[in-house]
Amino acid sequence: MEGLLIKEQQSREIFSPETMAEIQRLLPRFPDGRQKSALLRILHLVQEENEGWLSTEVMDRVAELLNIQPIEVYEVATFYTMYNLKPVGKYLLELCHTGPCAIEGAERLLEYLKQKLGIGVGETTPDGLFTLKTVECMGACGYAPMMQVGEFYHEHLTEAKIDHFLEDCRAGKVALGTWKLS
Repeated sequence: MEGLLIKEQQSREIFSPETMAEIQRLLPRFPDGRQKSALLRILHLVQEENEGWLSTEVMDRVAELLNIQPIEVYEVATFYTMYNLKPVGKYLLELCHTGPCAIEGAERLLEYLKQKLGIGVGETTPDGLFTLKTVECMGACGYAPMMQVGEFYHEHLTEAKIDHFLEDCRAGKVALGTWKLS
């Protein structure tokens, strides 16, 4: 563990002192040589600090801190849809498009969102407000179709519910993590 602390002190610092303190608090929970087990949690921390996405520089720094190869971080970051590899809008609209949601109209709503926002999947609106993303099952099959925005699931989606949500976002009525569709 001491080797990790020395390495951290010698290299450039791109994370805030608070994030570095949290990383250093997490690392002792794992046996020496097994710090890679902290990777998912650390990627969440640094993605949050990096405005919702993981740059190559950020992932390389995580690899340094965990004393693993950068490719090991890239493999994890590219496998899970919860990590973003390019900048995202203020509101990341993650629409489920697997079986139950598709049966209940997710594909139609995806096309509606693309038309309404003027962007494709994986793109961000020119104003930086919205990014549209499709994701695999989020375990809310009984409430299909659904999307996640921040910490909230928005269930039984309709075009009207989507319009209401987008209008509230544009009007500044939606603080991230606080708005829930009714």
